[in-house]
Amino acid sequence: MGTLVMKFGGTTVGTTMALTQMASIVMTERERWSQLLLVVSALDGVTDQLLEAAHLAEIEQRRGYRRIVANLRTRHLALVEHLLNPAERTTLLTNIDGLLSELLNQCETLAEHRLTAAPDVLDAINTLGERLAARIVAALLRQNGLRSVAIDTTEIIITDDAHGHATPDMMLTRERIDSQLVPMLGRGIVPVLTGFIGATAKGKPTTLGRGGSDYSASILAASIDADEVWMWTDVDGMMTADPLDVSNARLIPWLSYTEAADLAYFGARVLQPRMINLLHERRIPLRLRNLFAPQKPGTLISQIANTPQSSAIAVTSIAGIGLTRASGGSLASITTLVDEVFYAYSSIHTDVMLCTQATSTSFVCFIVPTTAGQDAVHRLADALASRVAALPSSPAWSVQTVVVVTAAGVLLAQDASLYTSLLATIAGVPSLATYTHPARASLSVVVEPQHAETMLRRIHDIIVA
Repeated sequence: MGTLVMKFGGTTVGTTMALTQMASIVMTERERWSQLLLVVSALDGVTDQLLEAAHLAEIEQRRGYRRIVANLRTRHLALVEHLLNPAERTTLLTNIDGLLSELLNQCETLAEHRLTAAPDVLDAINTLGERLAARIVAALLRQNGLRSVAIDTTEIIITDDAHGHATPDMMLTRERIDSQLVPMLGRGIVPVLTGFIGATAKGKPTTLGRGGSDYSASILAASIDADEVWMWTDVDGMMTADPLDVSNARLIPWLSYTEAADLAYFGARVLQPRMINLLHERRIPLRLRNLFAPQKPGTLISQIANTPQSSAIAVTSIAGIGLTRASGGSLASITTLVDEVFYAYSSIHTDVMLCTQATSTSFVCFIVPTTAGQDAVHRLADALASRVAALPSSPAWSVQTVVVVTAAGVLLAQDASLYTSLLATIAGVPSLATYTHPARASLSVVVEPQHAETMLRRIHDIIVA
């Protein structure tokens, strides 16, 4: 049929049952597609453990980071022992121990010299999770009769040196893929590539930020002109809301690239904004599917013209930071300051999500991307509070964490009554600001964290009614 890129998330490679299911899917699709390429994430939770090990090394907690290394070894070896034959197991055990030895040596160096882990050092440490997972998956496929090899994308994806949130050089990356990857695909080999990581032109490891494995899949797909990309997770596809937040969330069978990009930007956990944008540029369809229910069709994201019959609306939520001042005036200096703090703490430039202003009040809201990490919103809020407190301006800016709840979908623009119902619903919950997409394809409400769940559920009740 052509070329298929399949990306497997951390929950789909983290247990013996998941790996067995993954291997079965790969074997089936290998018979249906001329060329097959896999991208894998680290086992669920491993990247966070690697970061913790680095931070423990910084404060000389040797027992702590050594315990993490030992736990990582136990977890990965358990998969090897259960799934692999003796011949594959011996080689793989050596590889695993070698990679974990790298991690231990990096931590020992930080602790011995009392160093703070520089961004490039953190990137080098964070590559270990994907490198471990790719080797296990490739070995499992070989055991099942497929020609497969694990490839570190430090050799393939060339990026700038923005450690922690690198951007690929698509021209150099395509050159590497043409010379190293395309010949393998032509020989019927199934490459298993590490997601999330790349390297500078000089070979220094970089990472692509949270959700970077998804982005890696789109980079590779665009570079080899893939026919489709499939993302395998542990949910049925894109839902009308996160099932963890709303129990009656429903599957959305189809989304346009634009709708998917909006939902990704506003916090949909199964989508990565940069991934969607790149696939949109190349018109490569994306399917979101459940590894544990492969018979279900999942969600298709594509360029097909939308119709009211196929339209759907989803509601998402994402953390943000709001700044308020009891006066009007220029907002240029405060937005510049916020961008400086965001970049210093997360290597991410931020966009103003919305601002409102009157003679007596100014309010500015910034989204904190999910790629910034789980605790980023609180770190950034604390850092901003310290910086704005030192500003000579009067009256002073106040800083607070907020949640942005967004309903998105072109049906909002097509159905005036639905839009009116949403406006009536949000009026019943205290909010700080409201933003309407220029084409009325989305509606965002900024609320204090304690009101987020109520707002989310009320909007969801309207859109699925």
